[in-house]
Parts: sequence; structure tokens; C-alpha cells
Amino acid sequence: MTCASCVRRVEKAISKVDGVAVASVNLASEKASVAFDPGVATLDAIKGAITRAGYEALEPAVDEDARKSSALVAQWRQFAVAAVATVPLLYLAMGHMAGAPLGPFDPAQHPLVFALAQLVLVAVPVAVGRGFYSRGLKALRDLAPTMDTLVAIGTGAALVYSLVGVVRIAAGDLGGVGNLYFETAGVIVTLVFLGKTLEATSKAHTGDAVKKLLALAPATATVRRGGVELEVAAADVIVGDEVVVKPGGRLPADGVVLTGSSSVDESMLTGEPVPVLKQPGARVSAATINTTGWLSVRVTAVGDDTALAQIVRLVEQAQGSKAPIATLADVVASYFVPVVVGIAVLAGVAWLIGTHNLGLGLTVFISVLVIACPCALGLATPTALMVGTGKGAELGVLFKSGQALEQLHEVDTVILDKTGTITQGAPAVVNVLVATSMTADEVVRLAAGVEQASEHPLAAAVVAEAERRGLAIPALDGFEATPGQGVAGSVQGRLVEVGKPSDDEPGLNESRVSVTVDGVKVGEIHLGDELKPSSRAGVEALKALGLRVEMLTGDQLAPATAVGAQVGIDGADIHAAVLPGDKAFVVTGLEKAGHRVAMVGDGVNDAPALASAHVGVAIGAGTDVAIDSAGVVLMRSDVGDVATAFRLSAATIRNIKQNLVWAFGYNVVGIPLAAGVLHIFGGPLLNPMYAAAAMSLSSVSVLLNALRLRGFK
Repeated sequence: MTCASCVRRVEKAISKVDGVAVASVNLASEKASVAFDPGVATLDAIKGAITRAGYEALEPAVDEDARKSSALVAQWRQFAVAAVATVPLLYLAMGHMAGAPLGPFDPAQHPLVFALAQLVLVAVPVAVGRGFYSRGLKALRDLAPTMDTLVAIGTGAALVYSLVGVVRIAAGDLGGVGNLYFETAGVIVTLVFLGKTLEATSKAHTGDAVKKLLALAPATATVRRGGVELEVAAADVIVGDEVVVKPGGRLPADGVVLTGSSSVDESMLTGEPVPVLKQPGARVSAATINTTGWLSVRVTAVGDDTALAQIVRLVEQAQGSKAPIATLADVVASYFVPVVVGIAVLAGVAWLIGTHNLGLGLTVFISVLVIACPCALGLATPTALMVGTGKGAELGVLFKSGQALEQLHEVDTVILDKTGTITQGAPAVVNVLVATSMTADEVVRLAAGVEQASEHPLAAAVVAEAERRGLAIPALDGFEATPGQGVAGSVQGRLVEVGKPSDDEPGLNESRVSVTVDGVKVGEIHLGDELKPSSRAGVEALKALGLRVEMLTGDQLAPATAVGAQVGIDGADIHAAVLPGDKAFVVTGLEKAGHRVAMVGDGVNDAPALASAHVGVAIGAGTDVAIDSAGVVLMRSDVGDVATAFRLSAATIRNIKQNLVWAFGYNVVGIPLAAGVLHIFGGPLLNPMYAAAAMSLSSVSVLLNALRLRGFK
């Protein structure tokens, strides 16, 4: 495909197949995403429709990058061949005007040799660019002209007119010497081919982010089977295998740490540069780097089921989708080429009638056809979308579609779930007070001795604190739980009670448990759901972008207000004591009031709110249900990344708008210029060769502008 008209042509062809519901074709990625009923439509029928439209449906190669690289090298070679013939062709055609020596090709002395030499030379670039003619004329026959049609008609007219001149010269009419436009056809084809080759080279870089992700997976793995360590291909690792990863090695699959302790660099998944400590029981992901220690890992997912593969699928899905902003370009593309052909014919005929100069009319006709650039329109949106979503993946921000990326840019209000989004999502010991000579460690040790039998989240936090302090948790002889009050048990022959203090004050941002030994209060343990380290800075970053930030929680107002105060969210912007089923009503209520809302959450109870919001943003560590309901996924579970997502969305949409303004503006200015508007007032007339160069550069400029997004930080 070469332009936006090609995209429309392929989409229409696929959409006409019975059983096809939706067809979306991407010019930059050269892929079609098709939703169809396999009971009615078949892949062969879809491929057949593409073939009949004049294109080829390619099966993905085992090494797609190698195939495209090989094709690109061949394309550059073809351009070199065309250029080698075009340079002497241009010298022959224009040299005599500048007094350059032409020897046996001098038109004054050997006019027929002069004409035939040009005919032989122009055959080379025409042969190299034969695809323009085969595709363009077929599209014209089917009444669905494309950019190829413009090039084919324009250069074809120059070739036919020149051939007539050759016949006149052969018949002895030397007036035909002034009617040769072979160099125009040759240079145009060569320059357009150069433009297409530069496009292909630039497009190869728009998918660099996905290529980098795929390249991270190691080729081999060390597997322990039957007590023996074997080196096998990573593709041969199966679920249940035990793999050994040495310092500096990459994990070949997802899994759970069995033995060993090490820091693992997960930046390729999360964008987080600081390695994460992994100990037995911790989950690890394929392609992450074991930095320091030695790890033994039980494999839980391989191949397409790994987190890396899922990320790649999400990115490719987003890159293959269309942003709503592309609608205008799609509509224009459907009318663009027929309108340009009409303008070219009218302008050419007008100049012919006005000047009685067929050569002038032909020059205008060719210039208008060649300068028009539907390819820039077709590349404006998908290239920026591919680079933007790929950059997001590098930073741990996954946009699941072009629509989500564009809609996030439109948001004015952000609602943050409290538990698990602003806070860690699990209670932890924040302070230990002692009431006797007993140490804080002893208070925690005895409390953990009783709490180890409880399933309450606060009990788990006390036990975790004892383990963190390296305390030996004593055995428990008896255990009794009183709902709403606490637990009691016999620890080392002493009655230990852990429960609600008698002077408990409801509404604090932490829970207090009293620890009593043989009826004497020995201390208190304070527990709270700690803030994530980045939460306050994340809220400040969102406000700095001009966004209204609110908090939504099922927790009571007092603790919710306390958390809000710590991160900078005013009490008036806090929705507390909201039941899970009612969270979506808060979102829709704000949207009915005229706000564009982004909901950020991590739990099952956030899923309806995520789905109801203008854009749902799921914390990556959250549940699958929450992630499935969202349009954006944050791999790091970091509120600060919400602001990153907003900034990247704004940067990508700004880039798309720049591309569209350039693509539309170029054609709005270029086509009248080629039609001779300036020449009417005594100004210059645009040479068709310059028109071809301008057309090629317009497409390349769009691609280069999109590639600037790779520098986003």
C-alpha cells in the first residue's frame, strides 16, 4: 500500500466479504485487523478479496524483520539502478540548453539518436517503478484511484506525448525534438520511488519498541531435570520445569522463585529502573534480568502466555487500531484522488485553451497529479500512534487502543481509588508502643504468637512484622476468637490477648490493637494502610497538568480524609463509604455534570467504574477483571505513571495534529501552485520534477515528525 486511498480500497474490499463485521487497515504497520464470523467468512475469502483489489495478503514470516530488511535492501538497489539511468537521461535532455557537450547525441546534429537514447534510458526507471503502473491502472479501472494512479497517469501522459515526438522525428519532423518529456517521466518515477524507499526505511523504525521487547527473550535456558542441569532452547522450556538463572542472566519464562535471593531488573516490563528484590515465593517474568544473586525458578507460563507476550500483544493491538482523530483523513482520502485528477484535467485544459500551448497544458496536468500526496494523509495518524504506544510500553504505560490514547487527552477529571492505588492496599505495622518494661520486639513476638492462628488482615500484618524483625514466633497452645473484639491464646504458658483497645477512637487513619499478657496491658500495635511512596508526587503531577483530582473509596470518611490530606486531595473531592456497586454511579454522575473522567483503580470492585469512565486506567498489579475493563494499564502500579500517561497521550495527539496540518496544508498549497496560480500573475510555473520531489519529501517529513516521539521522557 502506498497511500490513504490504498487503505480505504483494501478496507472496502475486505468489508464486502460476507461474514466480515469490521475491517481496519493500518498503512504504517501494513496490517489488517479483521473481525469476522468463521462460520460464514474464511481467511481464503478475505485474502481473495485483497488480491482482487490489487494487493497481496502476506503470511507473517517466521522472521518478519529479516523479510522486511531483505525487501528494503532490494528496494534501495532498485532505486540505485533507476538513478544510474536517470542522471544521464536528465543530462541528455537538459544539457544542450546549458551548452553542455553531447557529442553523438547532439539534437541539432543527430535528433533521432538524441530521442532514442532518452527512450532507452527512461525504460530503466519505468521498469523499476512498474508497480506504480500495474497497481495504479488497475485501481483506475476499478474506479478507486490511488496515489499510484496519479503517478501512472502523470508520467504515462509524458511518455505517450514523448513517444509521439519520437515518431515525428523519425518521420523527419524536427519539431518533435521540443516535445520530448522523457526526463520528466524518468525523474518523477525515480524521485517517487526514492520517497517510497525513504518511507519504508522510516516506517521500519516506528515499530522499534515492539522489536526491542521481542529481542529481550533469551535464546537458551538452564533447566534442572533429574538433578542434572541442562542447557536447552528457551522455546523447549515447559510449565513445571525448574530453571536456574545465574547473575546477569535473563529469565526464559514466567515463574515463582523456589530458592535463592536476588534483585531483578524489571525495567523492560515496568519502566522502573531500580531492581526489585526477589525471594522464595516471589513471582518473576520472562526476559527480566537477574542482576546479582542465583535463582531457582519454577516455570508457570511460557511462550504466548508470558507477561512479555501479553504486553507485545497489547501494544500490537493498539498499533493496529485507529484513533478517532483519523476519521477526517479517512473521509478526505475517499475523495482525494478523484478530485485531484479532476483539478489536473481542468487546469491542463484551461492552460491549453488560454495559451494554445500543448506543452504548457501537459506540464500543468502532470505537476498537479504528481504534487498531490494522499500518502502523507494516510501516514499522519498511524505512524504517530505506533511510535507513541511503543514508547508507552517502554515506560510501563500500555494503551490498549488508539481510542484510549486519544480519549485520555480529553479528560479533565481524574478519580483515584484509595486502597491499592493511593495506598499499598494491605495493612502494615506503622508503630509499636510499650506500656511496661517489655521491649517492642517482645510485644510483637507475643502478639504474633496468637495472631498466627487468625485469618484477619490485621493479624497477617502483625505476623509479617514479626518476620520482618527476624523474631522467632512462639508456638500457640490454645486459641479463641471473639468477633469484633479480638483473639486470645496460650503462648509459652501465658495468656496473651490481642484486640480492640477499650479507648478505641473510630475514624483514625490507622487501626490500634491492644496487647495484654496475663491481664496486664503491655503495649499497643498501630497498623495502617501505608501510602505508596509516589502517591503525593503523582497527585501533584496531575494537578500540575490542570486536572481535577478526586478520590473514591469504600472506606469511611475520616480515614479517607486523612489519606486525602496526606496526598493533597481536598475533603470536598473525596467520595467515601461508597459501596462497590455504586462506584460507577459516582463516575457517571460526574460525566453527566459535563466532566470527562478517567478512573484509576486496581480491584474487582473497580471494574464497573473503570468501564463507565471516559477512560479506565488499571493499576498493573491489580486483578485481571480490572485490567480487562480499562483502556490503559500501568505496569508499575505507580500513581506517578498516571501523569506520564496523560503527558504521552497529549504529546502523541499533538504530533498527530501536526502531521495532519502538514499533510492537509501541503496539498492545499501545493496543488494550486502546481496548477499555475502564480504563473497567471507572471510568476514561475512549477516543474513536474520539483513537484515529484516535494511529494516524496512530504511523506518522509510526516514520518520523521512521528519518530520524534521516540525521544519522549
